[in-house]
Amino acid sequence: MLDRRTMLGGIGAAIGVATTAKSYAAIKGANDRLRVATIGVNSRGMAHVAAFSKTPNCALTHIVDVDSDVLTKRLESFAKRGLPAPKTERDYRRLFDRKAVDIVTIATPDHWHAKLAIDAIESGHHVYVEKPIGMAPAEGEALIAATKRTKRLLQMGNQQRSSVETIALKGLIDAGELGEVYEAQTWYANNRKTIGRGQEIAPPANLDWDMWQGPRPRGPYRSNLVHYNWHWFWKYGTGEICNNALHEVDVARWLMGVTYPETVSAEGARHFHRDDDWEMYDTLALKLEYAGGRKITWDGHSCNSLQRYGRGRGVVLLGTKGHALVDRNGFQLFDLADKPVKQMLVAADGTSETTGTMGEGALDILHASNFVDVIRGRARDLASPVREGHISTTTCHLGNMAYRTKSTLKIDATTGKPTSPEAMKLWALDYQPGWEVKV
Repeated sequence: MLDRRTMLGGIGAAIGVATTAKSYAAIKGANDRLRVATIGVNSRGMAHVAAFSKTPNCALTHIVDVDSDVLTKRLESFAKRGLPAPKTERDYRRLFDRKAVDIVTIATPDHWHAKLAIDAIESGHHVYVEKPIGMAPAEGEALIAATKRTKRLLQMGNQQRSSVETIALKGLIDAGELGEVYEAQTWYANNRKTIGRGQEIAPPANLDWDMWQGPRPRGPYRSNLVHYNWHWFWKYGTGEICNNALHEVDVARWLMGVTYPETVSAEGARHFHRDDDWEMYDTLALKLEYAGGRKITWDGHSCNSLQRYGRGRGVVLLGTKGHALVDRNGFQLFDLADKPVKQMLVAADGTSETTGTMGEGALDILHASNFVDVIRGRARDLASPVREGHISTTTCHLGNMAYRTKSTLKIDATTGKPTSPEAMKLWALDYQPGWEVKV
């Protein structure tokens, strides 16, 4: 067992995140509280609220949601805990107009991520946005351009990049402990229930349906769409690949040191609850092939909780000297005889949720703290800068493109773009007039 404190000290020195007190003091506003607003607080957004509330010298000042019932429920929870109530808004534009916050965190449905992030960045805010950073690769390109133009910071919510244990494993791999890592096997398993058959009805009075749709072309309200089932409709969601595979695929390619693949294939189907409205696959096998014969695979089972190594999600890295098993709560290293040689596990009181819909845990706090430390100048590098977030998100979009075009895609590994004209039709989106995301 590696000593966690020793590893922490070594990691801090290796990545060089410390700055001098003098340089920190020179930053304008460094000693002021950073005001945080969270947009989208029905589920995952409350993990943002918890994380930034526990980050030193940050204050949650605003919550934003298009559902008035959600806002009421959240205010009641603050009152029950004796906490100061944040201000509320249903229209994020009023928040941006007043310059009332420093940091905007985004935990809305996927179709809002890029539009909100760009509007926030161009209003002078730093942004923490849930994965995926966009519904299509062109939105990631637009986000990169916006951060370059404004010099604002953006961190994607792939929180395992801030895991002390995974960072330690990265150091061991880079030092050659596994030899040449030639393959990563990743997986996700859950037991999702049917979403049933919805009806096209008038939206409830508490929901601003027009604002909920935002950038997407207008359509009728469906009774089984809001608040979670939008994930499984192509108009608003990006499927289980971007909902969950993105986490493990991101970890795998980070640890392996790869960017875009050369070929992408995805075989999937709808095996469960076939008489409901779910539009996408519920079972999918993704294969990413890289230069030199290296590869990453993902097996997704949305409705079959088959665990591997006792885990509902995780990554196994295969190398010429051994293999490693890693998830959000630690890693184990094995030699070629499958004998354990090293491990570093999170203490029981510091674990993170793995397959729940909110995904709350200690990693959220570490990821938020890294973001804040870079804003304040106490750290040099974001754990998940926008370009890295874009590569991982685009890689997963390519999986959806391969599935939807029923083809194996050849990829330009320098840009991530497929050579298939049919797949390139999915590179960008159509928008509701007046709500465009402009590249």
